[in-house]
Amino acid sequence: MDNDIIMTIVKVVVILTVFSALAGFTTYIERKILAFMQRRLGPMHVGPFGLLQILADGAKLFTKEDFIPQHANRPIFMIAPVITAATAFIAMSAVPFIPGVIISDINVGVLFVLGAMATGLYGPLLGGMSQANKWGLLGGARTAIQLLSYEVVTGLSILAPIMLVGSLSLIDINNYQAGGISNWLIWTQPVAFFLFLIAGYAETNRTPFDLLEHEAEIVSGYATEYSGMRWGMFFIGEYANLFTVSFLTALMFLGGFNDMWFIPGAIAIILKVMFLIFLFLWTRAAWPHVRPDQLMWLCWKILMPLALLNILITGLVMMV
Repeated sequence: MDNDIIMTIVKVVVILTVFSALAGFTTYIERKILAFMQRRLGPMHVGPFGLLQILADGAKLFTKEDFIPQHANRPIFMIAPVITAATAFIAMSAVPFIPGVIISDINVGVLFVLGAMATGLYGPLLGGMSQANKWGLLGGARTAIQLLSYEVVTGLSILAPIMLVGSLSLIDINNYQAGGISNWLIWTQPVAFFLFLIAGYAETNRTPFDLLEHEAEIVSGYATEYSGMRWGMFFIGEYANLFTVSFLTALMFLGGFNDMWFIPGAIAIILKVMFLIFLFLWTRAAWPHVRPDQLMWLCWKILMPLALLNILITGLVMMV
């Protein structure tokens, strides 16, 4: 077998293993950070500092009864969670995590990653439609509306930085910011950065935009009839997308894996991603949920006009 193929397979296995494990560990970190901010203890009793709670949750998911509703469309019901998890990990294949660690360096990396993540909306949508449950159907429809709306904002927000760089390659965008913190795109495109980050909250189902499977509702939207590992695959995909959005934000606006002062590039990007994930968790502890109508109002009447205005101003500045 060709060495390139072997290396690609090794990278795929490593990335799947590492980020699947990180998805579970992030649930633990999230619970501890939220508990600290809300003056609670969080997981404490399963292992030292509650660390074995991750294994307990995993064992519960694997051993919990996996049932399919009587009148559900069985093939679609079964494949929907797979779509969500698969598209989340497929999107990672074009992300350069650290120098030299990328499965496929394609010249339209940004487009591929966003396209693969966008395809993930079919998982919750098909899952909700296949249940023979009106609450699941309404939850799937709400999911499709939110994800489609905020994908528009995501796409428009990155157009201005791409205009400056002149490339859709994540490697080129990273290299454009070489030379120190003053070259980071966040300074020339602060509006694009905040728009991309806000849309990232919505696309990864994070508070205050966690209306896909709303934790405050008795009926949990598109996941109403799911249990066991099928339920778990939806949320493995969600946490995988959280890491993908964090890496994209770091690569596009925060200097990527270029060296930062005396810190090597590989460590620098990991620190940036850790900070962004902490920011996601901090926001969950600090902000209340918004209503669906407020979510759509923010998207179409505030964020999208701002993104278009930012593109126009960037184009005019480049012409001058």
